[in-house]
Amino acid sequence: MKYIYSFIFILLLAACRQAQPFDEDAYDERLSGGGLATVFDETQGAFGHEVGGLNKRDNEVHGIGDVTFEQSFVAAPAPVNSGLGPLFNNVSCISCHHNDGKGTPSAGMTNSSLLIRLSVPGKDAQGQVSSVDGFGGQLQDLGIFGKQPEGTVEISYIDSIVTYLEGTTVTLRKPTYRILNPYQPLPANLELSPRLAPSVFGLGLLESIPEATILGFADENDTDGDGISGKANYGWNYFTKRKELGRFGLKASMPDILNQSAGAFHQDMGITTYLFPTEAVYGQPQFDGLADEPELADTLLNAVAFYLKTLSVPARRNVTNPEIKRGQALFKETGCANCHKPVVQTGINLAIPALSNQRIQPFTDLLLHDMGPALSDYREDFLANGNEWRTPPLWGIGLFEKTNGIPYFLHDGRARSIEEAILWHGGEAEKTKSSYMKLSVSERNALLKFLKSL
Repeated sequence: MKYIYSFIFILLLAACRQAQPFDEDAYDERLSGGGLATVFDETQGAFGHEVGGLNKRDNEVHGIGDVTFEQSFVAAPAPVNSGLGPLFNNVSCISCHHNDGKGTPSAGMTNSSLLIRLSVPGKDAQGQVSSVDGFGGQLQDLGIFGKQPEGTVEISYIDSIVTYLEGTTVTLRKPTYRILNPYQPLPANLELSPRLAPSVFGLGLLESIPEATILGFADENDTDGDGISGKANYGWNYFTKRKELGRFGLKASMPDILNQSAGAFHQDMGITTYLFPTEAVYGQPQFDGLADEPELADTLLNAVAFYLKTLSVPARRNVTNPEIKRGQALFKETGCANCHKPVVQTGINLAIPALSNQRIQPFTDLLLHDMGPALSDYREDFLANGNEWRTPPLWGIGLFEKTNGIPYFLHDGRARSIEEAILWHGGEAEKTKSSYMKLSVSERNALLKFLKSL
């Protein structure tokens, strides 16, 4: 028996060891998600693969989460998939995160991936901005039969021209949002923020990055004088009932995938869970009055969170191509890598060993950065101010056109190409954008080709 105990102790010691550095010379640059969480697929389904090394039970849970993620929900009472609404933005997770990727910035349509966050000045007990009486924290622009939506959204665009030194031009479009036909008057001091649903693959790897690593990237007061002052956000964890380091959401206001998933069910589809057991429209005239909470079983919410944690990352492509190698060097030389950290190492994940101690290439620091007034939503989100946004991961960015059609970028989908997204950068990234704009045509093409290889 003592030998069994000794063997178990050795296994636990091995599992809990400190993350070890990787041998640079022996590393395959294609492995964006590490050894077991990288998939070699360049098709429309590139974002939908589970990580390797899952046991039978975990594969079953992943599958249940996958089905729930893709399932359309309906209004109560119903024998299956009940609980939609009474107000909502979409009928399923996959309707926003098309093929586990991005979506479209249209409004008021079931294929839209854009939503509008609402608030008024002030903070609630958790430190979040104050919600709007009669509307809550998010505009629900669709309703079940007989229920009036809170309003509809109209998006208009104004074009502007950016000219490079050699005379080449690029047209940028700036969106303006109007809430039409609100079911009751909106306050004069209303704050609104458009949010385009991000891709959902690789989230388990991002959740596995040690907190110390993320905080190590932060330099809020720019003590090194490089003009980059990444800042951590701290959001409310509705499970632990405390503020924790934010990693997810466009302003890094969600601490983990479980909270992010439950929040989406609650706000986007009007479906209650054990984390959010009260209807989003409670106290409003649209409230259904049904005592059926929580509407989504605990096991299904947990399965969806597990599904998102165990989605692989597509491999990098053409890593030895000379033009791509040149673009990779320019990515660093222009300063892009100061925020879009190319390589990060995960810590120990006892629940999902495939995510443990992996060298990954997410191209993010998961921190907030001031992107300048042109991208500001003039709205706080815990510690984030209007100008600040989380550095989005860039892995898989070159496959969005295959997986999602027209690839829309930035927090509101205003950019229709990677080039447009770069040209919208300001604030801390103004110097980097200027460096990019000073490149020759061939150099810019090389940098863009590198990004499309991710």
